[in-house]
Amino acid sequence: MNLESYYQKALEFDKNDSLASFKYQFESHDEIYLDGNSLGRLPKKTIELTTDLIQNQWGKRLIRSWNEHWMELPNKIAAKIAKIVGAREDEIFVGESTSINFYKLAYAALNFDNTRKKIISDSLNFPTDLYVLQGLIEQQFPSHSLKIIESKDDICITEEQIANELDKNTAFLTLSHVVFKSAFMYDMKKINEMAHQQNAFVIWDLSHAAGAVPIHLNDSNADMAVGCTYKYLNGGPGSPAFLYIRKDLQEKLINPIWAWFSHQRPFEFSLEYQAKSTIQRFSTGTPSVLSLAATEPGLDLLIKAGISNLRQKSVLQSSFLLEMVQQYLVPIGFSIASPLNINQRGSHISIQHTEGYRINRAMIEPFDSSKPIIPDFRPPNNIRLGIAPLYNTFQELYETVVRIKQIVEEKQYEHFSQEKLKVT
Repeated sequence: MNLESYYQKALEFDKNDSLASFKYQFESHDEIYLDGNSLGRLPKKTIELTTDLIQNQWGKRLIRSWNEHWMELPNKIAAKIAKIVGAREDEIFVGESTSINFYKLAYAALNFDNTRKKIISDSLNFPTDLYVLQGLIEQQFPSHSLKIIESKDDICITEEQIANELDKNTAFLTLSHVVFKSAFMYDMKKINEMAHQQNAFVIWDLSHAAGAVPIHLNDSNADMAVGCTYKYLNGGPGSPAFLYIRKDLQEKLINPIWAWFSHQRPFEFSLEYQAKSTIQRFSTGTPSVLSLAATEPGLDLLIKAGISNLRQKSVLQSSFLLEMVQQYLVPIGFSIASPLNINQRGSHISIQHTEGYRINRAMIEPFDSSKPIIPDFRPPNNIRLGIAPLYNTFQELYETVVRIKQIVEEKQYEHFSQEKLKVT
């Protein structure tokens, strides 16, 4: 199929897109944004909401807003996240960062049965999760060990590899549901079943999955999970993370950070700590009201669109993109670094080229009149094309492949240095 045929196909897909109107709910500019898997676009409603929060709730009502609005805000946001990840409202805590929440859960899992000395993860996991585990072993659990399962192709890990490591000495297995480089997606239910056969916990990182693919924490009998809200959930830079703990486990697990918002009666100011019996026992300090409130409009849009509808569009878009990559980019030096099987793939596509970093720069900062295209880069040579079905169109994907082809064939990337920016 020639380029004109792909262009017409993209137009037809966009014409028949039942979710097309959602893109107008976001701030946008004359550029193609394919980095929603790092930072989601700004919902227009967020501007209105945060303006009211700052000018009225904070500016006029001041401390009174705690009772009027803010004390119930974490539970309100948690209930909306629960709908997106397939959990009960009382199984989600929202607050702090993903790393802090992961630390809490990892500590709780290790403390639950200190006779089990083995932690399992994989080489595809987000490095900060591994850093947290290394710190726990170094500082608090020196008799434990971390087993990292190595990927054979830097794209995926087989279930057989995981099964071969799980044993009666395993405290927990921790994996990213959708891995950050390749977008490989695990079968959550099957992995949970494998671990539970050895009475081991599983802690899932949902950061590249929440809002992008259907997640069924309850139906898959998941134990624990963490995730961020600033990627596909469109909560804003550094917006609060969330954690999940299955209801029957909550009173059995101990939060290592004892603080006043996890106390049974925080405003009695008792000098003796008494943990809440609910998911709020994994709270710590005062909620970050400004950033927490700003997550709500993005969540509302996802709930209104429906995760199954978003997934259906994502599958069509990523398949369309991959078809064009195979026809037009692979012959000029690219390789595909994401699973070809859609059932094993999230909502972003990684492509590789020896000049990946400079091609990425040329996409973002064109030196001619070309429209900026914003992906991101992950070492050693991955360009990640993040598809956010709420606001990305098929025509944008078509234009992206055509532009990348032009950058390589005309060697436009040679105008850029190999020196990396602080954020890639």
